[in-house]
Amino acid sequence: MRNNRSRSAGTGARSASATMRRLLRLPPRWKRRIAGPAIRRDGLELDLDTQMLLRISSAWPRPRLDPVTSPPRMRAAARRMAGISAGRAEPMPVTDITVDGAELPLPARVYTPAAAGDTVLVWFHGGGWVAGDLDTHDRLCRSLAAGTGTTVVSVAYRLAPEHPYPAPVEDACAAYTDIVARAAEFGAAPDRIAVGGDSAGGYLAALVAQHTVDRDTPDPLAQLLLYPVTDLTGACPSRETLARGFDLTRTDLQFFARCFLPPAVDRAAPGVSPLAAPTLTGVAPALIVTAGFDPLRDEGSRYAQRLREHGVPVTEHRFDGYTHGFANNGLAFAPAVRHIAELFTATLSGSAPQATPTTTALP
Repeated sequence: MRNNRSRSAGTGARSASATMRRLLRLPPRWKRRIAGPAIRRDGLELDLDTQMLLRISSAWPRPRLDPVTSPPRMRAAARRMAGISAGRAEPMPVTDITVDGAELPLPARVYTPAAAGDTVLVWFHGGGWVAGDLDTHDRLCRSLAAGTGTTVVSVAYRLAPEHPYPAPVEDACAAYTDIVARAAEFGAAPDRIAVGGDSAGGYLAALVAQHTVDRDTPDPLAQLLLYPVTDLTGACPSRETLARGFDLTRTDLQFFARCFLPPAVDRAAPGVSPLAAPTLTGVAPALIVTAGFDPLRDEGSRYAQRLREHGVPVTEHRFDGYTHGFANNGLAFAPAVRHIAELFTATLSGSAPQATPTTTALP
């Protein structure tokens, strides 16, 4: 029975993926008919493909969020969506290993691109600290490895609500320290290890970069933060102006925070919200990527500004018309991921521009 269900799920994912491909190939005039009138917020216009996909997904009801029943359902949904939207997988050697966690070994996956250089990117997946795993971010890690010529080590940290704060943060720090100690195993020197992540994983990467300052473990070479969570107080304006209608909602963010943070934790404390760090001097150079229609947009931008104020080299790039999580949809947004890889390659080499934030306006 289990094999039959697995085959059925695989067939369903392939069918949904084929449907998405057909939709994305439609002429713009047909896409607009499906998507509806153009949507604008804060002087930005929502990308047409994004709006079309949002319009279609809105036909399915959103179940009530419950801390007991929702996490398993979210994890299954994330794996299913990753299979539907993966796109073409970059071929390369991939090896499953374990790395140190704060309490137990953690699953990890090593992506070694052709002609890999001497640099490693330690990657922490997104999913609100509740969902996500090595498989949901497999395509993205392959694309980043291929696009940067960098070996990527993707780490599966413990998830909330079973393992709330600070467990995921402690796992991320322990995994980074272990990978640095084993740098030669991955073809790198200890001072050639970068950190990165998307959303909740970007939050973890930011805290790892803060944690290593003035400690014995070498600082990361650089950090790649894709639409990161940086302010758990929820005070940034985009959390209000983009609170609903753009996939990641205020309700979702509140649920994730409830699962992740014990009630007694001060959300404004350093070590809890990256934006609250009293100083960011000495933190690794960063590429911070945001999306124009993401409720986390402003806190990513504010974190970039604070890093600049403390003398940290920062490249900030916003994809004006996209929503949260776009980098995980290889079918629709592979060119954006390739652009991110180009930007991060420049960050790793120290040649990235550090002045005015840049944006990508979409047709």
